[in-house]
Formats: sequence, C-alpha cells, structure tokens
Amino acid sequence: MTAVHQRLEAEGLYRRFAGRAVVNDVSLSIDAGEILCLLGPSGCGKSTTLRMLAGVETPERGVIRVDGVEVEGPLVSVPPEGRSVGLMFQDFALFPHLSVADNVAFGLRGGKAGKRARVRELLDRVHLAQHIDSYPHELSGGEQQRVALARALAPRPLVMLMDEPFSGLDNRLRDGIRDETLALLKEEGTAVVMVTHEPEEAMRMADRIALMRDGRIVQQGAPYNLYNAPVDKAAAAFFSDVNVIRGTVTGGLTRTAFGEFLAPGHADGSKVEIIIRPQHLKLDFDRNGQGPAPTPVNGVPARGSVVRARYLGRESLVEFEMEFDGTHLSAVVPGVFLPNAGTPLWLMMRRDRCHVFPAQVVT
Repeated sequence: MTAVHQRLEAEGLYRRFAGRAVVNDVSLSIDAGEILCLLGPSGCGKSTTLRMLAGVETPERGVIRVDGVEVEGPLVSVPPEGRSVGLMFQDFALFPHLSVADNVAFGLRGGKAGKRARVRELLDRVHLAQHIDSYPHELSGGEQQRVALARALAPRPLVMLMDEPFSGLDNRLRDGIRDETLALLKEEGTAVVMVTHEPEEAMRMADRIALMRDGRIVQQGAPYNLYNAPVDKAAAAFFSDVNVIRGTVTGGLTRTAFGEFLAPGHADGSKVEIIIRPQHLKLDFDRNGQGPAPTPVNGVPARGSVVRARYLGRESLVEFEMEFDGTHLSAVVPGVFLPNAGTPLWLMMRRDRCHVFPAQVVT
C-alpha cells in the first residue's frame, strides 16, 4: 500500500540572527491544492520561515519534507533548484533582457516545441498571450506580476512559495490579480505558502492561516476560526479594531455595564478583559432614559453618549463614552448614521461575539 504524504511538512524550524531567535520551533503542513498564509507583523519571522522552506536560508534545527522526501534535516540540505519549489517575490524579479516567452521558459527543460507549448498554455491562462514577444519594461505592474506567476508555475512545482507578491500593485488592481492568481494555483493543484502582513489578504486568499508573533506560530486554522475564536487579545486585534471592557472576576462572573459575564477558568479576584469588535455592537435609541429590554443574544443594554461619528463609505463609525464608568467604545453600523456629539444611545453586546481573556499586565 502506497503511503500518503502531505505535500509540504516542516517540523521544529529554528533560526537565530545576532543571537536572537527569529524563527522558534515553527511546524506546519500543507496538502496539494491548499493555500496556507503565514500572517503577522513585520519582523515576526514569516519571511525567514519562507526562505528556509525554499532552501535559501538554512535552519539551525528542524526538518522539511516535500511529498514525504526529506529536503532539509540534520543529514541533508537539498538546494532550492532540487526541491520542486516555485518562488515568487514582491519585486517579480523578471529578467529585463529576456522576452516574456523566454522569462516564462527560463526554468523549463526539454525540447523547444514542448517549452513553447507550455509557455503559450500559461500565458493564455493569465491572459497575456498577446505579449509573448514583449519585454518586461513594456508591461504594467499587474502584467509583470502575472508573467512572474507563469514563470514560477512553468516547471509544475509541487510547492509555490510567495513572499508578499501583491504588495507592489496598485490597490485598484490588487483584488483582481489576487483572484486570478488564486484560481490558477487551484487549477494547477499546487500547494501554496504565502507570506503577508495584511489580514484582509490572508482572509481572502487562504484555506488556512498561520498567525505568527515573535518567531512562533501562535494560532493556526481556517480564516473563520482565527477571526471568530482568537487565542488571545493580540490575535483578535490583529484582524480588526477591538473594544476592551475591563473587570474583576467574582464568583466566576465579571460585572460590567452590560451585565455579568461568565469567566470560566479565571480565578476570583483576577483581572480580565472582555473583547468585542465594533461591528458586533448593536445600537438603539434612547426613549426618555429608557432602553430596550435585555435579551439572551444581546444581553443587558448600557447607555452611552456619542463622542464622534464618522462616515466611512459603506458604514459609519460611532464612538461613545459609557455612563457606567467612562469607558470609550466604538460601534460600526451599516450605511449612513451620524448622530450629533452628546446624543444618548443604548448599546448592546452580542454575547456570542465576546471573548474573555486575562488582563494584560502593563510594565
């Protein structure tokens, strides 16, 4: 019986620079046709991880396998060209003196006719067949990015490694190019590891996200899970703005303006932070000092006064000062809603969208 291997596996990758661990015990795996995004702030170790997977950086510890074959380990270090890995970087790295056809064919082996057929196939699929004899300087940034993609895919790599490949593109072009790239990679059945520092890009592209911080993967899973079940406050805040309500646990509960919250796993007397995103706050009008009735879904309403309201296009951002304790909270609501400063309104918190974490210690 033939063993089934994941397309790419990395176990315990470790790398230091200037005595500091920039990648610390990173493990990941990915199947054929799957897209994994390494997501995190600058300096978190995601690009170094990608370079180790590519073979252009050597880990001090760890093992890397492609289709079950060890390409990096204590006794082996296969060079990049021997790993069946494609590379795409943010600067495209096209050869300026070669035509589009010659750029795409650069890594291909075999006869001239076979190479030309593969080049034409890929240029057709990225809608650039008409530029087959053009040179990179004659193309737009988006067109150059698609040529770089075609060149990386031409040898049919088992794994594609992409380091912020869309960061140099105009915002107007980026979404379309990303979608075209995603479709082509899926068609080819290539396993993809992509580095990005933009949460929206990771959510749009990835089947799974590995969120990195200080050289480690702190959470890994489907975009929906990372967004809706963050492992800590920092993970929640990386994907969007968050509101923070602070409290103290008494009898397993935390008392707030919005009623009591369960705090399982937190000892009595401990400080906690209740996290909720602005879009999960619900607003209602003040009726002579009265608000809506409490509900199991939205909990107990609390009154606040508008500090500022701003229109953001598809939605409005309203900032409040809460009567209960002076806490400042923000709510995002669809469409145009611009109440005047000082307007009293009632806020309700979606209980199923709240997360309770230990309070961060300020040093």
